[in-house]
Amino acid sequence: LILTGDAGEALEIYYAIFRLREEGHQPEVAAPSAKPIQAVLHDFEPGLDTYVERPGYRVPVDRTFEDVDPTRYDGLLIPGGRAPEYIRNRPAVRRIVQHFFETDKPVGAICHGVQVVAAALAIGGRDVTCYGEVACEMEQAGARYHDKEVVVDGNLVTSRTWADNPYWMREFLKLLNAR
Repeated sequence: LILTGDAGEALEIYYAIFRLREEGHQPEVAAPSAKPIQAVLHDFEPGLDTYVERPGYRVPVDRTFEDVDPTRYDGLLIPGGRAPEYIRNRPAVRRIVQHFFETDKPVGAICHGVQVVAAALAIGGRDVTCYGEVACEMEQAGARYHDKEVVVDGNLVTSRTWADNPYWMREFLKLLNAR
């Protein structure tokens, strides 16, 4: 299961979908509504202190958050982008995330995706990595931040940005394929 929405990071969403399919899994995308979402591409431009955002690809959605039965899924992925800042506020999203931690199923969060894990009160006491500008939020939620390409803590796999996609998915797939 992939949780995202409009302004989710296109490279993280599609990389996850393609890698999961390549391994024989059937990824499904859940979002606030059943319409295709508008993903974005984040990048850095010389002379700017933060990233820029460009329109990315359209991503088909399989179901809404409210229609998700988390017991049907073996793993959960939460891509970054701006989507996590608003999907984390939905009770259905927090319910879904909490299920994966309560049942010790694999969870992968990249970039800003850890904001969703924190909102579900599942980040405290864990070792994580994420987009550097979110690190203080994770520490305030009780996590230990590490500036590394990937951090695995039990069933949670975290990475910094789309540039770390290969490391994120490698470790997530290890957990998923072991189930």
